[in-house]
Amino acid sequence: MLLRTDPFRELDRLTEQMFGAAGRSAVPMDAWREDGALRVVFDLPGVDPDTVDLSVEKDVLTVQAERRPVAGEGAEMVISERPTGTFTRQLVLGDTLDTERIEATYDAGVLSLRIPVAEQAKPRKIMISGGGGHKELRS
Repeated sequence: MLLRTDPFRELDRLTEQMFGAAGRSAVPMDAWREDGALRVVFDLPGVDPDTVDLSVEKDVLTVQAERRPVAGEGAEMVISERPTGTFTRQLVLGDTLDTERIEATYDAGVLSLRIPVAEQAKPRKIMISGGGGHKELRS
């Protein structure tokens, strides 16, 4: 069996245990605005969809997932680089988003969310009168 060795891997592992994975999240994500909604995708490779929990309390969205070890109890691990356990990521959502209509899908290890912009936060035209005519303004 051929094993690639990384002399700094053990140092990285110890540093992460002591100080946490600063600058890296166990649940990486991308977010962007598109078609009147906020789109958010989370990478959850190797996570069983039944262990994914998505909740909103007030303006905080919480994603919690669990990745279980793939090796059996009696197995002797040779290399263990994939983190296991429960992972949590929280996002603070503004009041301009409609948290009552969040849509979520999970496919191929990617959790995708569509969070619509609230109707009251969308741009609208306002009619003003006076001066002999009506005029429309955008707010």
